[in-house]
Amino acid sequence: MSIRRVAGVKKVLVFGAFDFLHLGHLYFFQQAKKFGDFLVVVVGRDCNVLRAKKRACFFDEKERLELVSSLKIVDEAVLGSEKDVYAVIAKEKPSSVVLGYDQQADEKELRARLDSFGLEKTKIIRLKKAFKPHRHKSSKFKKKF
Repeated sequence: MSIRRVAGVKKVLVFGAFDFLHLGHLYFFQQAKKFGDFLVVVVGRDCNVLRAKKRACFFDEKERLELVSSLKIVDEAVLGSEKDVYAVIAKEKPSSVVLGYDQQADEKELRARLDSFGLEKTKIIRLKKAFKPHRHKSSKFKKKF
């Protein structure tokens, strides 16, 4: 049996595109993991990233999934749903959903969706300012390329 299904294990879920992995992403994962035992990273689907960010990623979803999966701190990496970005939450049933300080997530809508899945006890945690955001932020890398 996988540890991800063991009762009492606090599962933490984070979301993102994770194009051009950098130290800011690593810091995000490290901070998120402090809220649980098992870190699940949801890698955004190409179509959803394009819709949300109005631009395509450099790496496609399978490449980004492979890169994120290779990190020791990540216990599991999964692709999000193409149709319902919240579907993975219903499937994973996390103890906490951790959001980056700059993620464009509507916390009221997220809370409502968690509650609709019967996850009233799931915490929503918004992290404070990132690790050296003047240097380690994806938008900074994209400006150089």
